Amino acid sequence: MSALSQVGRPCCGILRGVSDLSLPSPALSATLTDAPIVAHVVRGGFVESVHRGSAVVTGPDGAVLLEIGDSSGPVFPRSSSKPLQALAMVRHGLATNGALLALACASHSGEDFHVTAAREILSGAGLSETDLQNTPDFPYDETARIAWIAGGLPKQAIAQNCSGKHASMLATCVANDWDLAGYRNVDHPLQVGVIETVTDLTGAAPTAISVDGCGAPIHAVPLAGLARAFGRLAAAVTGPEAKVASAMRRHPEFVGGTRRDVTALIRGVEGAIAKDGAEAVYAMGLPDGRGVAVKIVDGSTRAAPVLLAAVLRRIGVSGPAALAALENHPVLGHGEPVGSVVAVGV
Repeated sequence: MSALSQVGRPCCGILRGVSDLSLPSPALSATLTDAPIVAHVVRGGFVESVHRGSAVVTGPDGAVLLEIGDSSGPVFPRSSSKPLQALAMVRHGLATNGALLALACASHSGEDFHVTAAREILSGAGLSETDLQNTPDFPYDETARIAWIAGGLPKQAIAQNCSGKHASMLATCVANDWDLAGYRNVDHPLQVGVIETVTDLTGAAPTAISVDGCGAPIHAVPLAGLARAFGRLAAAVTGPEAKVASAMRRHPEFVGGTRRDVTALIRGVEGAIAKDGAEAVYAMGLPDGRGVAVKIVDGSTRAAPVLLAAVLRRIGVSGPAALAALENHPVLGHGEPVGSVVAVGV
């Protein structure tokens, strides 16, 4: 039975033209409903808001070592799943290495070197920007975005933060002589391969599949499964897994960008890999095989890095400068810091 058959059609309202709104109201994941308060938003010594969330640390054998909330429920990892998607591409013949492979794992900032690298992936496969199907956008990085707009350029697929992933998906299709026009369809051989890899690394078949912000499929897996996947990638010393992890470690600026906390985190914690995702998901793998994943229930990205840093400190991870950068989320008043987002209960 194929991985696609195992997932089942009821969860696959992803085909273009099908809206999630046409599906029955889904049950809430325990990872969301059972989540405790994990962060306070403090302004002038007064707690004005709180964030609920879940976090998990898994061991080299996949066992749960630390759990805050319930990590067994499924979540959409969003862009935290990109290293897993990149691994599927490498397993199916993607031949890029180094910075170009790191860009396949990226939610890049749209800086000049990111855009140049995405174009290099396309040209290496005999393709062009017109083949991309990711959602056109301006660069993610504020400085790059201002320069892009000042140059009179419109939103473009090549500038959008997922262009490296999509260019790599297309390059994988070229390597296998697969159809290019339908590469985002859930039943395309590329996407079936992604499902198989996600299932393999997380230890759980996706319980739902939908459309990510960039237009590619995204798969719901247990939060603990996401942690296990990152631990496995980070600990790999041979094979496609090691190739992907090595690219991320050696070229962290291509995974994020010049001014991104995920880049600083990979640089600051020796041997680690990490990936942030929309809706406040953050995952990290340590070289000893431990994996870490966090999810903030309300999707607020301001609390996810703060929670991740607190969990890393609790389990004794070194790299104080990198963790301090994650924890530094000031609350502003009249443009000046008057408080901060702080982790609690960790």
